[in-house]
Amino acid sequence: MCGIASILNLDAQSPHIPRALIERMRDRLTHRGPDDAGLWEGPLGSIGHRRLSVIDLTPAGHQPMLSEDQRYILAYNGELYNDHDLRSQLATLGCSFKSSCDTETLLHALITWGPQAIDKLRGMYAFVFVDTKARTAILARDPMGIKPLYHTTIDTGNGRQLIVGSETPAILEHPDVVRKPDPITVSAYLSSIRTTLGQRTMFEGISTLTPGQWLHIPLDTPEHTTTANWWDNPTRTPTQGVRQTIEDSIHRHLRTDVPMCTLLSGGLDSAITTLLAKRSLGELNTYCAGARVEGFSDDFAFAASLAKELGTTHTEVEITQDGFIERWKHMVNQLGVPLSTPNEVAIYEVAAALRKQGHIVAISGEGADELFAGYAPVMEQATAHIAGLNGKDDSDGGLFHLASNAWISDELKPGVLREPWFDAADGDAHLKEHYVQAFNEVRSNAPADSPLQSHLRFQRRMNLPNLLQRLDSSTMLAGVEGRTPYADIEVANCAEALAMNEKYIPGEPEQTKIALRRAFKDDLPTEIVNRPKASFPLPFQHWMAPLTDQLFTSPIAREFFTEQSLGLVCARPTNYWHMAWPMINLMLWGENQFGDSSAYKDDSACSGKYSSSTTSG
Repeated sequence: MCGIASILNLDAQSPHIPRALIERMRDRLTHRGPDDAGLWEGPLGSIGHRRLSVIDLTPAGHQPMLSEDQRYILAYNGELYNDHDLRSQLATLGCSFKSSCDTETLLHALITWGPQAIDKLRGMYAFVFVDTKARTAILARDPMGIKPLYHTTIDTGNGRQLIVGSETPAILEHPDVVRKPDPITVSAYLSSIRTTLGQRTMFEGISTLTPGQWLHIPLDTPEHTTTANWWDNPTRTPTQGVRQTIEDSIHRHLRTDVPMCTLLSGGLDSAITTLLAKRSLGELNTYCAGARVEGFSDDFAFAASLAKELGTTHTEVEITQDGFIERWKHMVNQLGVPLSTPNEVAIYEVAAALRKQGHIVAISGEGADELFAGYAPVMEQATAHIAGLNGKDDSDGGLFHLASNAWISDELKPGVLREPWFDAADGDAHLKEHYVQAFNEVRSNAPADSPLQSHLRFQRRMNLPNLLQRLDSSTMLAGVEGRTPYADIEVANCAEALAMNEKYIPGEPEQTKIALRRAFKDDLPTEIVNRPKASFPLPFQHWMAPLTDQLFTSPIAREFFTEQSLGLVCARPTNYWHMAWPMINLMLWGENQFGDSSAYKDDSACSGKYSSSTTSG
């Protein structure tokens, strides 16, 4: 795992890039790569890299990595889980290797296949690849959206530059990047608690690559940039059954040259990953985070029981209210964005604990619910929605999901977000259009056996990248690589090829993750196999009250929110937790990013519509 910071010149007359600037941008990401720092400088620009050493700990894995003739430069964040397969293919084409690092594999793959490598990579990745002779750059992100990559284009007055970073704070270190909130994404966050909307981010003019997206950029003529996406190709046919596919994925995810552990919540997904990891590794440490609040969450009990049965060395990490508040504020300050779900605090706390005990890689169960239909309430709502259509077309399925899962509903939004901001967000027209478009795109190629297939694929498209982003940011903030064997392209292919009645059957009782439970029912205790999904293992609804005084008096909060909504939430935060969580997050983010700056005020941030400030996706 690593951090990337890059400045690439888009004009021949672009100014010299001060080394101190690219080093400052790079080192803003030290938490992502505490083991090594690298820098490439040339006429085309500068690329900085922070390294968390996981595969091949020797200097041979140093980045940015250059080809022998120094024509090609690669800065890469991720892991290739088909590294051995790719090396075998490349060796037959004459490539030789000097390290066991997958960065070298990716470098040869890109030199050999160029953008056509998009269909050959299996793993989590984000990278910047520069061909100094052709004067081109490739920016890319993995299909599941595990690794992030952000970018913006600026005009320095002496020429244009492309600024790239693994996190937005690195980009914002550049003095010519304007720090302004994007009203469309700010308003969308209040509905979805997602810090991106397609390619938009919380900052005007800073874009994110979407999952699976590749940009091929001619640096001298960036207006001729071409884009491709892994998901544009026809559905791949799975080659194995559910159990074999998951066993293969977990086996591939266990490759490491540093100590590894698993996150064990006591649910089905983490139980399977821990079971298979223990069988492969023999010795295994497991970790569970949660709160000891009577009658709230029993993750600790389930996890401890399973750890004892499997014979792992188990650690419990307790989250308290004071710790939750402290970590929450720290994370918003360091990551430069509001938190998405309260679980991020627990993930960061457990990552910090396991890192302190010497573990660098942690296996997580993220992804199984979105692929195998694990969210019973969401599937139940979708079933009722489909029944209510009475055979009519489901073209508004995206709006159904937006409305049924909104933290602050469409009806409440005008009473929460002040009019200048709501107007600048076009009354959420862009948000609604994005949801409609995304749903209809997944619906166009979903299996025809059940209309629920489109709704499940929509969860993979919209919900999963958000969960993977929280895992990446929370673990990397502690210098830990989080791996997700379920969020794997082969597992996704396998799950999406299944008939709906192999994943979810409504009724009393309704059945979720059927194929997954069936595949491992003989390996795990019955109470684990049959355990329903448990969301939000922290009682955050009761823990937010200490921040309401700050919310009520904050100038930025009063700039964002109406007097009525502030009064309501501050008087009864536990009752209105669905409003309090995103509102407090926006307040913490705004105070950290803008302070007393005029960047967020009506006459600057909201002076016009922002629909063209970044590309919509």
